[in-house]
Amino acid sequence: MRRYAIYIIMMMLGGCVKIQSQVVVITATPTFQSEHSQEASLIPTVDQFSEAISATSTPVVVVDNLTGSTTYVVQPGDTLTGIASQHDTRLETLLTLNNITDPNLLSVGQVLLVPSEPNTETPSHEIVPDARLVRGPDSQSFDITSFINNQQGYIRLATDTIDDKLVNSVDVIKRVSMEFSVDPRLLLSILEYRSKWLTESNPENNFKKFPIQGTASPDGIDRSGLYKQLAWTANQLNAGYYGWKYKDAKTIEFEDGTRLRFANNLNAGTVGVQYFFSLQSTYPSWLLAVGIDGLYKTYASFFGDPFLGPVDILVPTGLEQPILALPFPAGQMWFFTGGSHGGWGSDSAWAAIDFAPPDDRPENSAACYVSEFWATAVAPGVITRSADGVVVLDLDGDGDETTGWTILYLHMASAGRVASGVSVNRGDQIGHPSCEGGFSNGTHMHMARRYNGEWIPVNCDICKETYSTPPFVMSNWTFFGLTNQEYQGYMLNNGDRREAEQGRLTPINRISW
Repeated sequence: MRRYAIYIIMMMLGGCVKIQSQVVVITATPTFQSEHSQEASLIPTVDQFSEAISATSTPVVVVDNLTGSTTYVVQPGDTLTGIASQHDTRLETLLTLNNITDPNLLSVGQVLLVPSEPNTETPSHEIVPDARLVRGPDSQSFDITSFINNQQGYIRLATDTIDDKLVNSVDVIKRVSMEFSVDPRLLLSILEYRSKWLTESNPENNFKKFPIQGTASPDGIDRSGLYKQLAWTANQLNAGYYGWKYKDAKTIEFEDGTRLRFANNLNAGTVGVQYFFSLQSTYPSWLLAVGIDGLYKTYASFFGDPFLGPVDILVPTGLEQPILALPFPAGQMWFFTGGSHGGWGSDSAWAAIDFAPPDDRPENSAACYVSEFWATAVAPGVITRSADGVVVLDLDGDGDETTGWTILYLHMASAGRVASGVSVNRGDQIGHPSCEGGFSNGTHMHMARRYNGEWIPVNCDICKETYSTPPFVMSNWTFFGLTNQEYQGYMLNNGDRREAEQGRLTPINRISW
């Protein structure tokens, strides 16, 4: 039986920044309610939190973990964003610590201050298992349409516009869940916790337009409407989940500089939720959200305790990738244009790579066009989804993209695209590369692997030891990404090497078989 405790804010008062002498050089190479109680308010208030703290004899202090730092020497290929990710900190923190006004001015050999790893841990309460964050085998049985139609809140009536089409909330939830491979029950629980869309028929105006964030994004990007709000949510859940599991993330940091180390007992699903709620939250409100009376309680009130019953292991130890061919016909010269990056969005395990077809643009045409060349099936299987620029090839042939190996093709033009339900053999035509689906500023093909719905990283050089994954191999070419350098990487075949490079003007990215 899992046990829970009241989590107290354990903190230290900050002082001057102390610079440690160690130089880190990293190269750029390859009691509240019980767990079953349903009676209290779903969203605990700050007053409830304060009363619980007052009832204990442990004093409350304030955390400021930016009181220590180490140094980092800038390497070729580094960016401030990558360095921040590598050290589990915010770009803004690096700018402040180093008195940098222009983040684009970075030189090899430059010595930067980076925050030390904090001593204080996040709460050890588990919120959801991995199989309830990832849209995996357990997700398929959940009927989104029936569930939303049975709610009394605003979600039954809500609509949004996607790609100039008016759609209802059911279609929005389904689309975000499929695109990011995040379980719809978790998205719905967060929607209720943030804005009560499931239970209240008339949320405040701001929460109608921004049901997750409650206000416009501070970065100035338009995230109004249910689709954009949930897409942002799913991407951040993935950032926490895959960052901890496959990119060695150890720390979360709040806007005020508070830094915490993830508790040792946590699973990736819980880390994903803890990370998501750390964004645009104060520390006290975050403690509420990740405690037993926070999102966990909201989730349990609608879907039951997520830890009851069997919990699927999504990616088993020793998993092997099926034999795959390169995704274009033999004898053609294509271009390896993108190393490891997000499968969907920026933070889904860096599971994807990109290829561009031979340059067949009409004269004076734009960078986005529909290529005459065909993308082809990398292995036998069934097309389980074909819409909105996406083709999903299901390698186990059961037609369910939440089970077994699947391959995502993105930016496939609607004209000539293979239909859902079609069985294909290796080398069969899938579709024409274009800019359709997702975001693209030039015609290419984006490909990513999943297993049981989980995005599988291109390579696993900094994965946790217990979460190693099979190498990404196609036609005997093995793909490698560069640590913390998005879109960078290379492919090897018996000593032959190709580099990821945008464009078609250099021989280092040319590939044929």
